Amino acid sequence: MKKYTYIIFAVLLCWTSACKKLDTLPPSIVKDDDVFSNSAGIQAYMARMYAELPIEDFRYSPTRGLNFFWIISPFSCISGEGLSRDQNSATQETFGYWGDAYTLIRDANYFAETLPKYSSNFTPAQVSAWLGEARFLRAATYFALVKRYGGVPIVDKVLQYPAQSIDELKIPRSSEEKVYDFISTDLDYAYANLGESNQVGRANKYVAAGFKSRAMLYAGSIAKYNSINLTDASGNRLCGIPAAKAVTYFKAAYDAAALLDGKYSLYKKAWAAGDKNAQYQNYVNLFFDATSPENVFVRQYHYPESVHGYDAYNVPRQLMGANGYSSEINPTLNFVEMFDGIPKNADGTIKTTTGGKYDLYTNTMDLFANAEPRLRATVILPGDVFKGVSIEIRRGIYTGSSTGGISPLLPAGSTAHYPTDHMVQSSNASQTPYTLPNGTTMNPAGLSGYFTGDGTCSVSGFSIRKNLVPDKPTSEVLENRSDQTWLEMRYAEVLLNRAEAAVELNALGQNDKSYLQDAFTAINQIRERAGANLLLSPTDLSDINVVRTERKKELGFENKTWWDLRRWRVIDKEQNSTIYRTLMPFYSANDGKYFFDARLDERNSRYTFDVRWYYEQIPQGEIQKSQNLIQNPGY
Repeated sequence: MKKYTYIIFAVLLCWTSACKKLDTLPPSIVKDDDVFSNSAGIQAYMARMYAELPIEDFRYSPTRGLNFFWIISPFSCISGEGLSRDQNSATQETFGYWGDAYTLIRDANYFAETLPKYSSNFTPAQVSAWLGEARFLRAATYFALVKRYGGVPIVDKVLQYPAQSIDELKIPRSSEEKVYDFISTDLDYAYANLGESNQVGRANKYVAAGFKSRAMLYAGSIAKYNSINLTDASGNRLCGIPAAKAVTYFKAAYDAAALLDGKYSLYKKAWAAGDKNAQYQNYVNLFFDATSPENVFVRQYHYPESVHGYDAYNVPRQLMGANGYSSEINPTLNFVEMFDGIPKNADGTIKTTTGGKYDLYTNTMDLFANAEPRLRATVILPGDVFKGVSIEIRRGIYTGSSTGGISPLLPAGSTAHYPTDHMVQSSNASQTPYTLPNGTTMNPAGLSGYFTGDGTCSVSGFSIRKNLVPDKPTSEVLENRSDQTWLEMRYAEVLLNRAEAAVELNALGQNDKSYLQDAFTAINQIRERAGANLLLSPTDLSDINVVRTERKKELGFENKTWWDLRRWRVIDKEQNSTIYRTLMPFYSANDGKYFFDARLDERNSRYTFDVRWYYEQIPQGEIQKSQNLIQNPGY
């Protein structure tokens, strides 16, 4: 009887843990009988595979890898959604997700080949469902590979050495198209064999369909927009998909998304029409309600068995815990300007002046009084309330005369530091309080604003709000103390997948269905829940950027946008010596009011995306192992 190495899970604490809430014993060598002859062994094997599933969640770092300890160079801070003190230029992933992927693929293959030998111990429905899960896990892993590298070796059975020669084990890369087709077949199998429900954190048939909508949308985008090519000696296109396949993949994405109709819905438990506060609170709640009908696939954490540090790294500075971390992710003004309800200039940028003079506001939140509620639930705006306190974000105190209005402090497009004339600024976190004309005192930067000598402050004028626990005590805002659930796939994403595929199909001349009308309905469902202005006509979606912008807003800071910008092949254009924009609030001492300066990041951090990064470098060690592996262009 064959032997195989397993991690034996001693205590299955709770299957709602998405395989993360598990105590484990040291690895042991056990026989197949010990694992595949009973449901507990099957559960343990599945738990290990789900734990290794490549999900870019709270513990993901593009430079350090999956399941990393710290949040360093957050994904959203290389996509332009946010700014970080630890990231000041464009980058790609650098940790090389390859070996771990093929280990998980081998685990899935071994499971699929071995379980049928023990099928008499279980019902046919159990066996079918477990085999469906194995194929789902394999497909999700291959998607993690293909979106990074293009075509990769397809291994659909357990490789055996020495039964197979070394040369037989050196499997060459398949075409990018064949890998996506392989993923599609696996997910179709999973959909056909999985049940309609499963334990939280494990796949059911609709999870498989949702993931298919995601993967096929990516494939359709590569077929339509990619211009990078790599072909091997046999004519296999390792990088790139023929443009003629775009319709095929977009239809597959559209049809897969439609399978979730009536099975999930947008979260609206606290939502009320016309009530901005209720809509804001509803959007906050959807990330913390375990019973949300919007949750398609999640990874749960649970203190102390499995934890992360999202709150400790991202709370505004005035709420940071004893670890001394805060404000790692600071949303850019570029991100904020996408939302409805903000005063804007003709070019879509935020309006902060009238007639060449700053507009004055009694409170910093007045500028955002009519903003769509989804923005407040995603971004902590200067002066907004979080955990019962007003978040103080300022850049300084203006002490000059305001007679005739206050002129811009810097020329448009300047990256210079602010002038010191008629200005009180802060060079460090201690700050020297300034006495205002009315006799009260004020710290120049507030408790969470821009300190030129401190990396734990807001560097953009904003702080992240999404996914921060709203009621976590400061004493618990510590590293490895957070345990909120990561929502890997929400029904909102599925609707966006469907809408984007529909718009693309319409643009490609497909008229077998009312694609624009369908996209119009899906987008307005999302915009209504968000408290945004509804689209007026399906023709509003004739421009693909409308649905893309909606996707950026809805899925912001969920580690999806960077991949979207890559598959659309636009990030090299967006990041072409780009300096992202910030919004700095100032207090005018003589007016007792605030004004805002919209400007380029004064740290002068420039982002330029190298086009070769659309396909990542295959780890050099893998190339050395097998000369059948062809490296991607530019490496």
